[in-house]
Amino acid sequence: MNNSTIAAISTAPGIGGIAVVRVSGTNAIEICNSLFRPINQAVQLISQKANTVTFGQIIDDNKEVIDDVLVTIFRAPHSFTGEDVVEISCHGSIFIQQRLLQLLIDNGCKLAAPGEFTQRAFLNGKMDLAQAEAVADLIASSSAASHRMAMNQMRGDFSTELSSLRAQLIDFVSLVELELDFSEEDVEFADRSKLKSLAENIEEHISKLADSFRIGNALKNGIPVALVGETNVGKSTLLNLLLKEDKAIVSDIHGTTRDTIEDIVSVRGISFRFIDTAGIRKTTDTIESIGIEKTFKKIEQASIVLWILDCTKLSEHMEWLTEKIEKKAAGKKVIMIFNKIDKIDEEEKDVLLQLFSQFACDRLFISAKKKMNIKELEDALINASQIPEIHTGDIVVSNMRHYESLQKALIAIQRVIANLNNNLSGEFLSQDIRECMLYLGEITGQISNDEILGNIFGKFCIGK
Repeated sequence: MNNSTIAAISTAPGIGGIAVVRVSGTNAIEICNSLFRPINQAVQLISQKANTVTFGQIIDDNKEVIDDVLVTIFRAPHSFTGEDVVEISCHGSIFIQQRLLQLLIDNGCKLAAPGEFTQRAFLNGKMDLAQAEAVADLIASSSAASHRMAMNQMRGDFSTELSSLRAQLIDFVSLVELELDFSEEDVEFADRSKLKSLAENIEEHISKLADSFRIGNALKNGIPVALVGETNVGKSTLLNLLLKEDKAIVSDIHGTTRDTIEDIVSVRGISFRFIDTAGIRKTTDTIESIGIEKTFKKIEQASIVLWILDCTKLSEHMEWLTEKIEKKAAGKKVIMIFNKIDKIDEEEKDVLLQLFSQFACDRLFISAKKKMNIKELEDALINASQIPEIHTGDIVVSNMRHYESLQKALIAIQRVIANLNNNLSGEFLSQDIRECMLYLGEITGQISNDEILGNIFGKFCIGK
């Protein structure tokens, strides 16, 4: 374990009302004490109790006042990192933040690496690896669902489930390996029928966790929604309306959008990643053709497809367009949107519904320009997402590393079941059980290496 004292700015970069500089390590309190002049001269940081806040000033080597600050003391082991921690709340001037950080470094601190505070919390046993990764997910959460999912994991619900599975596997492998020690006596300590029942129960739990990744990944990264249709049907106008900003160029000129434009928006607590695509039409323009090919790829990658049509006019190539979209969107949730409803009457609406009655999908009439029936569109998106409500205690896997380890653990426990069915020897059972335990242990960090830790914590922001 590195015994150096680290420091970093923990608040977001830039100017703000206040900023927080965090210091952690054996000498954290002593170093901060050397730079701090309390308003009450009788008070010294080194003698302050844990979880106390002291008001004073930061001074440099020339006794010049840098800022008025509040200093909070956390003493080991009852701190985020498990070490002595000092948090200095100063004014949010970039100059003050950088000057304070430089003073700390000049007096013995080391600049913290990305995620080093959380890594120290993990190494000091304050949290396991899955909980540490949830810290980054919590910071990045952009919707109520992703926030609740990260909180559940940070509280240890996922880790508790994995620990329970590993404990059952340890009991399992202990009995099998005990038999191997008495192989010459042909003694059987493990009831094979009970072992099979246990293995099947573990397989069911691991499979359920792995299956939850579909939901977790969607909540974490946003459900991909492709806006598709011909040129000038209002895709970009609708995107700008959903994003509440003019991100896409809106023009009467055909083929304005030639590349995909993406952004994430939370709709009633669920994140959707909307993708505006190039209008689909027959064209000889090389650049536009590339954009249309990208449109087809985005349709294949999307979970939901918003097929947008112009109420006022249908293309002469509608049959060709329909065939293309149906082929690329096969198996996906398609919502057919008739835009520019403000320009047609009820009779014309009925004609359009009859014309497209053969399509088994939701059909909506909206006006992106006039902001008509947008609530109905949001309702349709929520229904199409098929995302269940996340409650406190629900375990949902959202991390790709966790999902890959669960998949490997699932394959290993399935081999155990197959070996039991085929009456194979305990040596084969033991090997596969331990492999399953290995992959589950990788998730929580019970089994880890420096390369894995470096990859995980290197993705954190500095100061966390």
